[in-house]
Amino acid sequence: MTATSRKTTNNNAKFHSLSRRIVLQFCVFTLVISAVYGLITFVLMYTLEDSFIEQQLQQEAAYLNAQQQASGQWSQPARSNMQLHFSRDTLPDDIRSRALSEPARKEFSAAQGRHYHLYTVSAQPEVLLLAEVSQQLLVRPIRGGVLQFLFISALIVTTLACLIAWFVSRKTTRPLKKLAALVDNVAPEQLSQRFSNQFASQFSNDEVGILARTLQQSLSGIDRALKREKSFTADVSHELRTPLAVIKNAAELWQSQQTSSERRESAADQQLMTRIYDAAVQMEKTVQTLLILARQEHAADKGSNTELMPLLERAILDNSLLLQGKPVTVELCDSCQVNINANADMLKVLLDNLLSNAFKYTQSGEVSIAFSDNCLQIRDTGPGIAADIYPHITEAGVKGRHSTGFGFGLAIVKRLCEHQGWQMSVNSGHTPIDQVSSDRVSNDLVSNNYGTIVSVRFSQ
Repeated sequence: MTATSRKTTNNNAKFHSLSRRIVLQFCVFTLVISAVYGLITFVLMYTLEDSFIEQQLQQEAAYLNAQQQASGQWSQPARSNMQLHFSRDTLPDDIRSRALSEPARKEFSAAQGRHYHLYTVSAQPEVLLLAEVSQQLLVRPIRGGVLQFLFISALIVTTLACLIAWFVSRKTTRPLKKLAALVDNVAPEQLSQRFSNQFASQFSNDEVGILARTLQQSLSGIDRALKREKSFTADVSHELRTPLAVIKNAAELWQSQQTSSERRESAADQQLMTRIYDAAVQMEKTVQTLLILARQEHAADKGSNTELMPLLERAILDNSLLLQGKPVTVELCDSCQVNINANADMLKVLLDNLLSNAFKYTQSGEVSIAFSDNCLQIRDTGPGIAADIYPHITEAGVKGRHSTGFGFGLAIVKRLCEHQGWQMSVNSGHTPIDQVSSDRVSNDLVSNNYGTIVSVRFSQ
């Protein structure tokens, strides 16, 4: 996946605001606390009400016990809402059956809003004190009002909590937003200016400050590495261009000094020097292309309207020595007679790397080249790519056990494609690598005996 497509994917991903998450979690927490508080309040109110009634019953039972011990008879309760019963069979009709079936039960609800509390004064013989407490109930009559009050209170508290959370989240995320704004879209040449020693001092000594210092150290290291690379590429450019210029000038001088008769007599030498001169010119262009990649100039070159067929023919001739002595045929389809929007020098580097790989590893059979749907496909009948290195074949330094190269060919092609906004895939009997799926490979290249198919889709 190219850098542009990765950036587009990241931009299209759903944004999860940290401030919004703080506010949401704070509000949910407040609602949960309010609900728990309301539940505790209701339980407490009912418990207090029942405790008050139970205390009245205990006081009345103690009074009746004292009277019974003094006179030997049970007197009538002092409170008008209480009655003595010496058997459960004499209880009111609307609670009698439940009292008989549930001896341990103490509270009973009845018709017309009546509510009873039953207290055992004496178990043997059974003496029961029944209190009708509907007039003493405080919670049940105001239950609706209490619920409404708790609901409104919860809304008010939650609203206040959300406002506080919004204020706190903005204050908390402000340094993160500032840090993101400073880091976002920093060009490589601005690293030293943007991430100086004063960068981390803009933030307080907290988690954000630690992150800022870590970023400063990491990006300062990247800046130093980029400077070293630029210096290296400048030195390499000078050191490579000078001997290449000497080789090219020497070949030109030799050709200019040859007379017509000497040229006819030394046709083989003339052909050899021509090849040396062409190779030197191509090396100059290759060095320039690789230097552009090494300098991290990620903006894709606009390119021009380039004929593909002449470049393919030239690349085939330049790499034909790799096929010498091998029963391999090269099939160049007429579909390659097209113009594409690409830089000719960069396209030549790409073709040289792909064709040299195909020619080098194909011992017999054919190498087929076709163009379809703005996609170039190069197929060979070589041994294919080993399964253990296949997922990493486009990484630098990765090569097969029998390879005599350094493992940079496909890595250079991949970087070149990323630089130009092209898409490359490698298919060797496995799942295709990179962007171009296997269904894009044209039918004339698909067969059961292919070794490797490399596809490059060019930008429109």
